[in-house]
Amino acid sequence: MGIRITGTGLYHPEHVITNEELVESLNAYVEQYNQAHAEDIAAETVPALRGSSAEFIEKASGVKRRYVVEKTGILDPARMRPYLREREDDELSLQAEWGVIAAKQAMANAGVTAEDIDVVILACSNMQRAYPAVAIEIQTALGIQGYAYDMNVACSAATFGLKQARDAIQSGARAVLLVNVEITSGHNDFRSRDCHFIFGDVATASIIENTDQKTGFDIVDTSLHTQFSNNIRNNFGFLNRSEDAVKDDKHFRQDGRKVFKEVCPLVAKMIAQQLEKNNIQPDQVKRFWLHQANASMNELILKLVVGKAKADADPNLVPIILDEFANTSSAGVMIVLHRTQHEVADGEYGVLCSFGAGYSVGAILVQKHVV
Repeated sequence: MGIRITGTGLYHPEHVITNEELVESLNAYVEQYNQAHAEDIAAETVPALRGSSAEFIEKASGVKRRYVVEKTGILDPARMRPYLREREDDELSLQAEWGVIAAKQAMANAGVTAEDIDVVILACSNMQRAYPAVAIEIQTALGIQGYAYDMNVACSAATFGLKQARDAIQSGARAVLLVNVEITSGHNDFRSRDCHFIFGDVATASIIENTDQKTGFDIVDTSLHTQFSNNIRNNFGFLNRSEDAVKDDKHFRQDGRKVFKEVCPLVAKMIAQQLEKNNIQPDQVKRFWLHQANASMNELILKLVVGKAKADADPNLVPIILDEFANTSSAGVMIVLHRTQHEVADGEYGVLCSFGAGYSVGAILVQKHVV
């Protein structure tokens, strides 16, 4: 028997925002801000804001568009955040609603029912509320028994969640439903030239089982690592109200240059060590499913792992969905698996690797088995 990923699911909303639309909104906001603060800018007491361009965004990140829960509020220079309806307690929350949709698809693809699942894990960067756990809400909506919990390791939450799913099965669970719902537009700062283009909204789900009777990916090895860094941070929290907090830091922010410089070699080293530990050469890996944060980061990581010549010869080794989805935090690594798993043949290896705030890095070595 192998602990195997046997089904995946993907849901994204209908609303799409292109780079061009996002830039038009940002530049309108920048113009209004600079006009309103013209005297202070002239006196050099506050800096002038800079506009952006679609070309800059694509060159800096590889992103061309993104799916969002609602676009009119985001594109309104006077608001720059989505319009959402506050739901009653007896209604399914938005995050649970999306999680259920992705979960039903993953369950159908794996050929399992609610009765087959013992554990539900919601692993993501952005939780809609503190408690009760949204995972329990998803569990109840699907009619699953057993237990459920939320976990947050930022953009690495999916790979850390796969490790927890594997551990649960090793402890006796039959199947685990892992859900990653990222409604990132709710926390993104669309006023920021450096951050406004980064994120998109999506939900993914996967089924992990103890089976050798279904086609899927055996989890061969897991490797997790964390080290503290302030280079990616969001200070939103339940103490803000008691702190009478006034700092404008309750949303995503990062020092992108430092993240690039520090994270790429760390991720490449972890992947290389994991392959060496399992006596697998880099050229034996059919696909590296990396976190979808930045196309240039993934290109560099691939070159550090397999060598420049191999990376240049076969860029499909690292599938990219950033152009369509943007950065979807924890869900990105699962989207690329969902979209390209058919490209891996029986017996071939793949590596799922995500990285994000913490810093946190999770690497999952898998092997395809076709029944």
